[in-house]
Amino acid sequence: MPRVIPVKFTFAFSDLWFDPAGAQIEAGDHAICETERGLEMGLVTEGVREVSETELRETIGDATLKPIVRKATDEDYDRAEELAAKGDEALPVFRRLAKESGLPIKPVGVEYLFGGERCVCYFAAEERVDFRQLVRDLSRALHERIDMRQIGVREEAALMGGYAGCGQELCCARWETRFEPVSIRMAKEQDLPLNSPKISGVCGRLMCCLRYEFEAYRDFKGRAPKKNAVIDTPLGKARICEYDTPREMLGLRLENGKSIKVPLAGMECSERACKKAEENHCPCRPDTVTRSMLEALESSEVQVALAELDRANGVGQQDFDDSDIVFVSEQRRRRRRAQVAEKKEEAAAKEAERAKRAARKAAKGESAGGDGQRPGRRRRRHHAGEGAEMQECRGAEARQDTRGGGAGAPKATRRRRPGDGGGRQDRQSRPGQGQGQGAEVRAPKERGTKERRDRGADRPRAQRPQQDAKGQPQGGQGAEKPRRRRRRRSNRPKGGGPAAE
Repeated sequence: MPRVIPVKFTFAFSDLWFDPAGAQIEAGDHAICETERGLEMGLVTEGVREVSETELRETIGDATLKPIVRKATDEDYDRAEELAAKGDEALPVFRRLAKESGLPIKPVGVEYLFGGERCVCYFAAEERVDFRQLVRDLSRALHERIDMRQIGVREEAALMGGYAGCGQELCCARWETRFEPVSIRMAKEQDLPLNSPKISGVCGRLMCCLRYEFEAYRDFKGRAPKKNAVIDTPLGKARICEYDTPREMLGLRLENGKSIKVPLAGMECSERACKKAEENHCPCRPDTVTRSMLEALESSEVQVALAELDRANGVGQQDFDDSDIVFVSEQRRRRRRAQVAEKKEEAAAKEAERAKRAARKAAKGESAGGDGQRPGRRRRRHHAGEGAEMQECRGAEARQDTRGGGAGAPKATRRRRPGDGGGRQDRQSRPGQGQGQGAEVRAPKERGTKERRDRGADRPRAQRPQQDAKGQPQGGQGAEKPRRRRRRRSNRPKGGGPAAE
C-alpha cells in the first residue's frame, strides 16, 4: 500500500498528498515540496500513513505522487518571510492597476513561489474576465512573471479569514478542506428560518455548518411521528407540536391545554399503526405513549394528572410498609421540647408580672382611701334632659346675686340663648334705674313667640300650616289676614314745600 503525507499550503484550499521519500518529518513541521508550479513550502498536517490504491486514485486522479524535497531549515524560514513581505508590498500595486483597468475583479492576494519561478495574483470575480492587458501592466510594474488565478467567494473567505455569527473562527479558514454543496433543503429539515441573512455566512453563501447535523435531523424525522399528528396517551389524546432533535424528544399538547415532552424511545406502535405501515410499505411510526414512560417523567403536573386519573377511575392507593414511615430524629424532638419549655417559662413570667402589678395597685388604693378604692376624679357629664333644670338653677343664682348686691355689686351676666333677643334685658329690670335694691329682675321677653305659634313652628312639620313665599299662612284653620304695614309719615308737606317747624 502506498504511503502518503498530507501538506497544507497558504493559498491552497485543501491538503495535498506527497510521497515521504524517506524524509524524517512529523506533523507540525514545514517541508519543501515540489509541485506543478515549482518549489513551495508547506505545513505537514498529519504523519505518514498508508492508503489504498482506490483512495489514492480518487484523491489525485491520474497525477503522479510527487516527493518531498527536504525538511525546512532556518534559511528556508528566512526566505519564506522575505517572500511573504514582498507579496504584501505587491498587493497595493495589484489593486491600483486593477482599478485603473476598470475590470470587475477584486484582488485578494499576491504569492511569490519559493523557487522564484513566478508571481501568482489571486482575484475574485463573478464571471470570466479578460485580464491580458492587466497581466502586461503587472509584469512591467513588478518585474516578475505573472500568473493570474481566479477564485470563488468561499475561497476568498478562507484566505482572508474572519469570525462567523456564532463567535467562532470561520470553519473554512480553520479546519475545513473541502467545499461540499449546501442546499436550502438542509435548512428546512432543521426547522431554521428561511431568511437569507440568518443562514448565510460572511461569504454571502449558505453556511457550511448547515450540513453538519443534516443527517441527524433527517434520521430523527424518519423515525418520529409527523407534526400535528394525534397520538394516544393515558391522559387522553395529544397532538405533536414540536421536535427536540438533539435530545430526541417530542413536544405534546394535551386536551386540557398542558404541554409535556416525552422521549421517542419510550413510545410504542399500536396495531392500527402497524397495519397502516404494512399497507403503505413504509416504516412504522410510534403513536402511543405508555403510562410507565409518563411516570418516569420528572414533571409534577404529569404526576398530579395521573393521580387525578386514578382517583376518577377508583384506583386506591397502594399499601405501604413500616419502612415508608419517616421518624422524627431525636435531635429534632429535643429541640421541640426545649421550645415548648421556653414558651411556658415566658407565659409564667408574664403572669407573675401581671399579679405584681395588680397587688401594687391594690396597695396604693388602701393608702389613699379607707374603703380600699382609689378616689378618682369625677367627670361632669351633660345630658340632654337636664338642660331646663340647669337653666332654672342658673337663673335663680343670677336673681339671688342681683338682690344681694348694691350699687357696687357686680353686674349679672347672662349667656345668650335662642329667643331671648340677643341676651338683652329690659331697661326697667336693671338695678339702679328707678328701682331699689329689692326690685325684682324681670325675665327677658321672648320675641316672636306669637308669630312662631301662628306659623306652627313648635309643632311637627306634617301638622304645620302651609305658608307662602313670604312665610305667611295660606288659608285653613288658624290662618289670619296679613297685617297692613303702616306707612311712616314724613314731615315734608304734600305740596313739596319746606317742612313745617
